[in-house]
Amino acid sequence: VDALPEPKPYREIFVYSPRVEGLHLRFGPIARGGLRWSDRPEDFRTEVLGLVKAQQVKNAIIVPVGAKGAFVPKQTPPGADRETVMREGTICYKIFVSTLLDVTDNLELDQVIPPPDVVRRDGDDPYLVVAADKGTASFSDTANSIAIDRDFWLGDAFASGGSAGYDHKKMGITARGGWEAVKRHFRELDRDIQKTPFTAVGVGDMSGDVFGNAMLLSPQTRLIAAFDHRDIFIDPDPNPETSLAERARLFQLPRSSWQDYNAELISKGGGIYPRTQKVVPLFAEARKALGLGNEQLSPSDVIRAILKAEVDLVWFGGIGTYVKAATETDAQAGDKANDTTRINGADIRALVVGEGANLAMTQLGRIEYAKKGGRLNTDAIDNSAGVNSSDLEVNIKIALGSLTRTGQLTTQTRNEFLASMTAEVAELCLRNNYLQTLALSVEEYRGLSAFPEHQSLIEALE
Repeated sequence: VDALPEPKPYREIFVYSPRVEGLHLRFGPIARGGLRWSDRPEDFRTEVLGLVKAQQVKNAIIVPVGAKGAFVPKQTPPGADRETVMREGTICYKIFVSTLLDVTDNLELDQVIPPPDVVRRDGDDPYLVVAADKGTASFSDTANSIAIDRDFWLGDAFASGGSAGYDHKKMGITARGGWEAVKRHFRELDRDIQKTPFTAVGVGDMSGDVFGNAMLLSPQTRLIAAFDHRDIFIDPDPNPETSLAERARLFQLPRSSWQDYNAELISKGGGIYPRTQKVVPLFAEARKALGLGNEQLSPSDVIRAILKAEVDLVWFGGIGTYVKAATETDAQAGDKANDTTRINGADIRALVVGEGANLAMTQLGRIEYAKKGGRLNTDAIDNSAGVNSSDLEVNIKIALGSLTRTGQLTTQTRNEFLASMTAEVAELCLRNNYLQTLALSVEEYRGLSAFPEHQSLIEALE
């Protein structure tokens, strides 16, 4: 679209049917990004445009450019139960993915095969990959089965993270990559958080990949408080050893929430509070840990206090944008669901912020926190290991694809080979996280002396 402001997406695929609508945007012929189940039917195209621009930044250190897609089911019965909603969403996802492939070129050995019954007005364009995203975490195998049934050249490399791919949660790769960034921040403060106790608060629960894995990475973590969309967890004076063991127990459960945490192991004055309560009856110890007085508190009040707590680390591992700048409105943060819990960057009292989750802070919110002395990177740096491992998985599968298609390599042998490289792939990703954060620290140390070079770089990129 000529009139679009820069940066302009390279391609747009718009899917429409009476049952589902969807959109896929990408910034170049080789692009990576997920497909999400959108809950914004009125403006999902705006949502995807914002997300793909964020993905473009995020992918800059890994793959050439970003992509993003979303679909919206249109015929889900009002008030339907979870199973009905999931069944309808899965059917709509299949329609969406199938339609994306309807207008995508295929490859047979080195020959490009245009899709049947499609008039092409552009050049060859056979590279289309997708990934799991919000609401579609378990859909990769579904997408891959569609690609295989249609004999799409990528096969099960079409959607990363399937049953024959690298499981991010089992590897803990996103959290481990972000932890490299967190360790560096503390190392530069002359602290080793793997050997000396530190206090933390967080967003998420132990069933989640990014939060759950991160809260098991150091035996010295003293998790004072955390919250997710269901509950608020407060442990004013945690024992690092026993609390770590209990978090590990929750992580191993098939499904868990903070309500599953053994209340007998919580220190005096702590507790677990559902967010459905109108008033949260905090004890004196919890109020002291969160810097609160004797006022009556709603769940939103307590969450804001957790985010503002005077601790060593804030770890973002859940969905939502919780920090903006004082100069921004809540509407500009683009996350209406968390308008009542959001704080400003200058309100964060923690020494370090780790962004395991996407879009936990606005960019101006990050700047505001950094200007008052806070230490952080961005989500694009902190959680890049997940994208990195997905990229490696797809590239390995592509490299072996010709061998499997010609029968020189069986699928089982290939899968065994992929599995055997899990530790090596993780090491490559974590090495990237280590070096990326090192490069940022070196540039920061150079300070204003490097300003002309930074200015030239920005001008060149623009």
